[in-house]
Amino acid sequence: MAKRNYLIEGGSGTGKSSLCRELRKRGYKAIDGDNELAYQGDPATGKRTEGLGHENHIWDVDKVREIAANEDDEIIFFCDGSRNFDKFIDLFDKVFVLDVDTETLKRRLESRAADDWGGNDKEKEFILRLHATKEDIPEGMIIVSYQKVGGGGRYTGANE
Repeated sequence: MAKRNYLIEGGSGTGKSSLCRELRKRGYKAIDGDNELAYQGDPATGKRTEGLGHENHIWDVDKVREIAANEDDEIIFFCDGSRNFDKFIDLFDKVFVLDVDTETLKRRLESRAADDWGGNDKEKEFILRLHATKEDIPEGMIIVSYQKVGGGGRYTGANE
């Protein structure tokens, strides 16, 4: 395994993808889970399903295990969310859960394109409900993020 494997999780709009890009800019190996690992499937079995749905947004467990097992890497960050994290969470030395205040989340969702996840009113309402309940995200060290006026993200604090 890599010397250290970290999972960067959190609800939609909390900054996971932005953090992944920033980690890459700084020279870290950061896996974009949404684009490199995710597919629509049954979270319990991994079997592929038809159509799109938040509850079926899962990661390829074998690929996660393969990447995490790479002994050449000092640190690997796995970024973004999945509904089957319980199938591979044992691989991570630490889980970081990004969070954001509701008003910032609403602003971020308003800027999404109509064809992007969270771009329509029904999805926005669903994301805000998940944000309020904190369901379907793993336990971990909470990192509170916010968006500065004029864009750009900043991670402001952590507590367990």
